[in-house]
Amino acid sequence: MYNVLKIQADSRLDNSIKTKVKKAKFPFIKTVEEYDFSFQPEVDEKLIKELCNLNFMDDAKNIIFVGPPGVGKTHLAIGIGVKAALQRKRVLFFTTEELMSELIKANISSRLVEYIESLARIDILIIDELGYLEVNKAASSLFFKLISKRYEKKSTILTTNKPFEEWGEIFGDDVVASAILDRLLHHSYPFLISGKSYRMRELFKNTGKNKES
Repeated sequence: MYNVLKIQADSRLDNSIKTKVKKAKFPFIKTVEEYDFSFQPEVDEKLIKELCNLNFMDDAKNIIFVGPPGVGKTHLAIGIGVKAALQRKRVLFFTTEELMSELIKANISSRLVEYIESLARIDILIIDELGYLEVNKAASSLFFKLISKRYEKKSTILTTNKPFEEWGEIFGDDVVASAILDRLLHHSYPFLISGKSYRMRELFKNTGKNKES
């Protein structure tokens, strides 16, 4: 009887974890263990692995990955997010474009307060690809409201291809950009990655193989 109950309990736990991972809406699953730190030696492997213990969530600290395309920013963000989901934390992944679109739709339909409240309860909010598209003034204001609502309450992981001094260009307003940065960076772990692109490495690998064949 004990074994039957244990199997049932394990099954419920497994389903709970699967549900958390599914609800996170990761575009793909990557783990920190799969990340090639030898290819990006400037990334602090020890600190990344410490962050995988999720202690940063206790103090609602943020993680910000800054660097050009292809250096593994999204991989690391998802890897930490997966760790959290496996611990049954509420995680939600958005590209910046998706998030801005949802905020604007909520605002138009007079659901903004409710929607931001729902996002404010997410344990880890992952915002990917900030800086690839400019954000209009209205969307910038909505984004600021969301970041302010989560400030010192919940953790946010953000990836961007733009250095902090260029965020005024993203949001079209230096004051708003400064206010957003102030809240994100106040309690944070920023990672500045300037290494080579993984995608280019794979391209060169495949090109080499084709030549050999």
